[in-house]
Amino acid sequence: MSCRTRTAAGVLPAVLHDRQHATVRKSTMATTADLEAGLGYQFRDAALLRLALTHPSLAHEMGGGQQHNQRLEFLGDAVLQLVITTRLYGQFPDLGEGSLTQARAQMVNRAMLAQHGRRLDLGSHLVLSRGEETSGGRSRSSTIADAFEALIGAIYLDSDYPTTRDVVLGLYQDVLGELEVLPNLSNPKGELQELLQATSPEPPRYEVKSSTGPDHNRNFECAVYHRGMELGRGLGRSKKTAESAAAQSALLRMRAGAGMEAPLNPS
Repeated sequence: MSCRTRTAAGVLPAVLHDRQHATVRKSTMATTADLEAGLGYQFRDAALLRLALTHPSLAHEMGGGQQHNQRLEFLGDAVLQLVITTRLYGQFPDLGEGSLTQARAQMVNRAMLAQHGRRLDLGSHLVLSRGEETSGGRSRSSTIADAFEALIGAIYLDSDYPTTRDVVLGLYQDVLGELEVLPNLSNPKGELQELLQATSPEPPRYEVKSSTGPDHNRNFECAVYHRGMELGRGLGRSKKTAESAAAQSALLRMRAGAGMEAPLNPS
């Protein structure tokens, strides 16, 4: 067994008594090369990659000593914010603090992070507890968004800031790209409709993809479609807020040049 394999195995106990856990563990390790290819980055320390993919539910099921990705998520959030903030600051020298803050918030919100995670097929690489697996955790937007941040934190620890910055900007290429004008942050749904109806009479269509949480504290995920193609997704405490976030996501991609040529998914 190589040193690299021993290092990765150190994150989890050497023997997993639950057969389902063992199966998840084996399949995850077998496919991390695909994930690294999607990132454009190969980890020197495989244990960091494995830790970034380990959901907190595993600690609850196996005992408090089990490490998981929440600390890496905390670190990755800070690194991601710095990369995007620096890029926006340089790219839009005439914008004030308020507009820059709003733009950054749209680019690092949970829906955007989950969107990037799905493009990496991050859900299929996650190490989950049996309960989280059976409850649909592998496709849950919040879980994928958290793991994406953890992944950024792991890359930072495995390399350095310039390397991590390049990875992040590569992943955000379709959002930032050649972006020259930020979308209208105050009325994204109106701007999106106007932009789309300049070439087609068909209006955008919004669809609630999921709703989670108790009745007094619901979280909605909405997607926006046009001519059968998904253009963006957004999260919010109300359907209206989630729809606005989805429209904002679509506008950012279209303004960056991805537009209708690179839809996220067919409806």
